[in-house]
Amino acid sequence: MTTPRFGAGIWHFATYLDRYATDGYGVPRNIIEAIDLAGQVKDLSVVDLNWPYFGGDYSNEQIKTALDRNKLGVIGITPEIYTRDFVRGAFTNPDAGIRRKAHELITAACDVVRFHKADYVKLWPGQDGWDYPFQVDYSTQWQRSLDGVGQLASENPDLKFVIEYKPREPRVRMSFGSVARTILGIEKIGLPNVGILLDFGHAIMGGESAADSAQLAIDHGRLFGMDVNDNYRSWDDDLVAGSLHPLELFEFFYVLKKNNWNGVWQLDQFPFREDSVATATHAIDFLKAAAKGLDRLDFDALHEAQSRHDAIGAMKIAQKALFGALGEQ
Repeated sequence: MTTPRFGAGIWHFATYLDRYATDGYGVPRNIIEAIDLAGQVKDLSVVDLNWPYFGGDYSNEQIKTALDRNKLGVIGITPEIYTRDFVRGAFTNPDAGIRRKAHELITAACDVVRFHKADYVKLWPGQDGWDYPFQVDYSTQWQRSLDGVGQLASENPDLKFVIEYKPREPRVRMSFGSVARTILGIEKIGLPNVGILLDFGHAIMGGESAADSAQLAIDHGRLFGMDVNDNYRSWDDDLVAGSLHPLELFEFFYVLKKNNWNGVWQLDQFPFREDSVATATHAIDFLKAAAKGLDRLDFDALHEAQSRHDAIGAMKIAQKALFGALGEQ
């Protein structure tokens, strides 16, 4: 069995707020404490770090010391271009000074990526979008999104930039809101170092088949990363991977394996009320069982069933592989 590498967003081990528990769920944690918690998850090998580092004024060297003692690497750096300064947008803000501030923040994050030898800069432009009809000029909005990403990618050709698309939240409509729209934008940018980070939950929340979305991104050579979690489809709940839609998640992994995609299987979960270490461990146990199920999956029989569009036959083959492996976990 080939076991994938597993990762997690460091926010999985942080403290969460919402509009009700404004004092937070659990005690406040800084990034060093979060890294030490991540280090308690046995099968975790890499983390995605927010930039700037939260909870204190930490140097790259201090973060690396914490990572090293926990035997963790860094897969990506996520610049926080979705906070209060950018409530009217980062790349698409009507204020050119704020757009420049977003560019400078991401440029600084590029140096953090280089320091940690991470795989990519992750762009999640959550405030780039609109809320009401007639609020924005769509052509201007879209072009600013493409120009913002394109300028960064052209200035930093040694780095990869991944766009994590999402249909909505915090904006009611996000500029990079679907796999198809994001691929269209990336192809228009036309640079080889821009790709997609496909979040399973964002895909199904937007009414997509995550497996189909992954295949589309792979066909265009643009699937640079992925996150896994789960939700009830109406919102980005960021629940434990496999807790609600295990068969769809298994199909997502099947598409990755069929195409020899060998990236990190990364958790993007928000355990508001659960123990973060136990939650990550439980999710990775499911992912390990899914990987074992892929090894057992009869690809030839599945391909034959698919060639006939035999839904029941194909599901029987997939269910036997996944649920058999889960039963032994």
